[in-house]
Amino acid sequence: MDAFYASVEQRDNPELKGKPLVVGGSPEGRGGVVAAASYEARKFGIRSAMPSKKAKELCPHVIFVYPRFAAYKEVSKKIREIFHRYTDIIEPLSLDEAYLDVTEDKLNIGSAIDIAKLIKEQIKAETGLTASAGVSSSKFVAKIASDLQKPDGLTFIGPSKIEAFMEKLPVEKFYGVGKVTADKMKSMGLHTGADLKKLSEDELVKHFGKSGHFFYKIVRGIDEREVHADRETKSLGAEDTFSYDLTEIEEMNAELDKIALLVFERLKKYNLKGRTITLKIKYHDFRQITRNFSFLHPINDLETIAATAKQLLLKTEPEDKKIRLLGISLSNFGEQPRKNNNGQLELF
Repeated sequence: MDAFYASVEQRDNPELKGKPLVVGGSPEGRGGVVAAASYEARKFGIRSAMPSKKAKELCPHVIFVYPRFAAYKEVSKKIREIFHRYTDIIEPLSLDEAYLDVTEDKLNIGSAIDIAKLIKEQIKAETGLTASAGVSSSKFVAKIASDLQKPDGLTFIGPSKIEAFMEKLPVEKFYGVGKVTADKMKSMGLHTGADLKKLSEDELVKHFGKSGHFFYKIVRGIDEREVHADRETKSLGAEDTFSYDLTEIEEMNAELDKIALLVFERLKKYNLKGRTITLKIKYHDFRQITRNFSFLHPINDLETIAATAKQLLLKTEPEDKKIRLLGISLSNFGEQPRKNNNGQLELF
C-alpha cells in the first residue's frame, strides 16, 4: 500500500487531502517518531522513524495525527479479502504489505500482470486507496519492483531481465543491507550488484558473515524462497510507540498493562499458551534491547504477563531513561523450557 496509515487518514478526513501529514509523533516536540508520512510530507524530506522534532523542523506546517490502528487493521482485512479472490497463497509481511503466489490462478486469468492490475483496481474501488505492485518470479525481485514506481505503480521484471536488473541495483536496495553495511560496501568500492558480483562467495562471507551467502545468490537472480501461506506461529505479542518519551516508571507500567491486555486477548483468540515472555524496549536514541523470562509451564493469564513484563523492566534500571517503545510477546508454545546447569529456568 502507498503511505498506508497516512492515506487512510486523508481518505477519512477530506480536509487533510493534499496536505503534509504525519501519523504519530508529537507536534509539541515532547518526543515520539513518525509512524508514516504522506507523500506531501515526504517532499520535505520527512520519513518513517524520524523524530517528530526533526519532522517539524523540515516542515513547520506539517499536521500530526494520532494513529488509529483499529481503522488500519479493518482496511488491511478488506485488502486481504481481495487477495483471496485470486489466490490463497498469501504471506502477510505487515498490515500494508504481502507476498502473493499466483501460480495457482483461482480465476484462470493466465497473467500475473493482469492479476496485479485487477487487484490494484479493486483495492482502489473498494477502499479508496492506491497500492503498488511488483511482479516477478522471485520474492526478492517482486519486493524491490513494488517500490520502483510508487505511488500507484506496477513494475514487471521477467526472468530474463532479473540478472541485469540486479547488477544495476544500488547496494543499499539489497535486503538486509542497512546504513552501516552499505557504508562498509561503498568503502570497499562496492556500489552496485555488479560490484558485488565480482567477489566470490567466500569473499562475501569473509566480509559480511552469513549474509554473504545470500548476496552471492541474489545478485545472480537466485531466490528459491517460497511464499508461505500458513507460517507456524513462533510468537505472539503487541507493542506501542509513544507520542512522547516515557521517563517515569509509573507511566511505563501503565503502558505495559495496556499492552499486556492486548497480548492476553490475542492469546485467548488463538487458544495459545507460551513459556517465554519477552519484553522489548526501544529508547529515544533508537537503541533497542529485549529481556526474557521462561516458565516451567505454559501461561496465558493477564496478571502473570503484566507482572513479569514489569519485573523485566525493573531489571533494565529504567530510572531516568527515555523510552519510545514498549512491547510484550509470548513464545515457546510447544517447546520445552531451557534450563541452566543447575536445572533452573533461565532468566536472560
